[in-house]
Amino acid sequence: MVSGREFLGSCRMVRLIRTGGTCQVWEAVRDGQRVAVKFLQPEVRNDKEEIGYLRHEVEVGQTLDHPNVIQIYEFNIDRSIAFLVMEYHPGRNIKMLIRLGIETFGHLVPTIITTAAQGLQYLHTQGWVHRDIKPDNFLVTEDGNAKLIDFALAQRIRTGLSRLFGGRTRVQGTRSYMAPEQIRGKALDPRTDIYSFGCLLYELLSGRLPFTGVSPEDLLRKHLTAAVPVLLSVNKNVTPDFSDLVGQMMAKSPSDRPQSMDEFLRYLQMVRVFRSLPRPPSPEGAAAHD
Repeated sequence: MVSGREFLGSCRMVRLIRTGGTCQVWEAVRDGQRVAVKFLQPEVRNDKEEIGYLRHEVEVGQTLDHPNVIQIYEFNIDRSIAFLVMEYHPGRNIKMLIRLGIETFGHLVPTIITTAAQGLQYLHTQGWVHRDIKPDNFLVTEDGNAKLIDFALAQRIRTGLSRLFGGRTRVQGTRSYMAPEQIRGKALDPRTDIYSFGCLLYELLSGRLPFTGVSPEDLLRKHLTAAVPVLLSVNKNVTPDFSDLVGQMMAKSPSDRPQSMDEFLRYLQMVRVFRSLPRPPSPEGAAAHD
C-alpha cells in the first residue's frame, strides 16, 4: 500500500503503524476522523480461519464500551481484503515500553497496572475471557492510561452445564503467558486471564519473562510444573506485598489465584507497587529514546 493514496472501503490509508504475524495495522482517515485499520497480510488474505478471527474480533468489540478497551467500529471486505476499523490510539504497547527499560516508564507503572486491570475487569463483566493477555495487547498513552486490544481469541465464559459438558477448549494463546488450564484445554474463566496478567506484571517490573524454555514444549511444561518465580528477587524496589500478589496470580491452580479482576483491584488498592516510586526520566533522557 502507498500511504495517502490507497483506500480500503471509505478509509484513506495514511501510514503503517505495526506489523504482526498475520496482520498489519495502519493509521487511516475516515469521514475526517483518524481511525486504525487492521487487515490480513497478503499470504493469509484468503485464509478463511484468519478472516473469521477478524470478523469475530469485531463481533466481540462491538459489545464493549469502556475507556480502557479499544473501540471497534466495523468489519468490511474491499477487493477481497477483509479489514476492521477501530479507534486510533497513538500510544506504544506495553511490550515496547518494556524494551525501553523500566527507568523510562517506572513512574507510570501504578497507573498502567490499574487502568489495564480495569479494562480486563470490564471485559470479564461482559461475559468474555480474552485468552491472549500479554504486553502486546495493551496500548498505553503518555500519562500511563492503558487500553485492552485484540479480541480475536476472546471466548464466552462458560457457566453451568456448558462448563461441565462443553468439551475440551481449543488450545490457543501465546505460550509465554498461557495458564496451565489453557495449556490442558480445560474450560476457561477470568482466572485464566488473571494468570496471564500476572505473567505480564512480572515482565513489566522485571524486564524478563517469568518462564523461558529450550523448546515450545519445555516452555509449556514450565507453566505446568515449574515453581512460580518471585518478582522481588529480580526487582528489589517492588514491595513484598505486591510481589506476593503477582505470585498468587501465577498460581498453578485457578482456585489459588485472585478469583476475579475485581478482587485483584481491591488487593491493589491496599498495597504499594514500589518501595520508592521511580522518578520520571529527565527531558533529555526521554528525548534520547524517541
